Amino acid sequence: MGGRFSVLTPVGLLPITVAGLDIVRLVEGARDMEKQTSQDVPFSNNIAARYAAVRQALYAQAGKRIEIVANFQPKLHFMAEWWKQLYGESEGKDLKGIFPAACDFTTDLHSMGQWIQEGERSIFETVISVEEPNRRLLFPHDDENLDGLNFLEGKRIDEVNKMAELGTRLAHVDGGVPNIRISVPALNEYYLGQLIYFFEKACGISGLIQEVNPFNQPGVEAYKKNMFALLNKPGYESESKAITERLNKEN
Repeated sequence: MGGRFSVLTPVGLLPITVAGLDIVRLVEGARDMEKQTSQDVPFSNNIAARYAAVRQALYAQAGKRIEIVANFQPKLHFMAEWWKQLYGESEGKDLKGIFPAACDFTTDLHSMGQWIQEGERSIFETVISVEEPNRRLLFPHDDENLDGLNFLEGKRIDEVNKMAELGTRLAHVDGGVPNIRISVPALNEYYLGQLIYFFEKACGISGLIQEVNPFNQPGVEAYKKNMFALLNKPGYESESKAITERLNKEN
């Protein structure tokens, strides 16, 4: 299996624990998600199978060729980057596959919001929503009300963020963008472990529905082979000769 599935193995757990995170809780969350998404769990209750089935239905039946994973929590940025590799490398084969993209909202609403709202209707969104923040910050009072924001006084920043999320999802649905919402109770090691295992399990199911092998990456090996040949790596002599002749002919 490709390295993209190695987050919950020693390869991934070592740097995670060096970063100061509790890998015992991370693995505990993954184990609990494994039970919730096993083959013995009925489809109606198996969230990994349902996510895989819905996204493939949107792709095959509704022509939705791009999936945008969106979050309103900056700490999920690199989770989304990993998700892009997981699904892109696992599904993009045999001239098939949903194109995986990611946006950090509300930041990317300024750069991508217009296209998502009114661009080509080939997209759907998967929104990762964190229910409870780790900190509770309140908007202060401004005596001069220079920005006209005193109506927010005393409100939690997370409450405003949640309304931005809800408003965005409603607007995008009204604009013809199907939305899948993944709710995470809190942003901690336990629920991150659940989220990682959920995406990995759903990815395997999704690839098999699409009738591709979700666990190899032949396209990645193709560029590596060319790179090694161009760099004259030992053992690639015949490939180096062939690619040099090809480039000379094209020039």
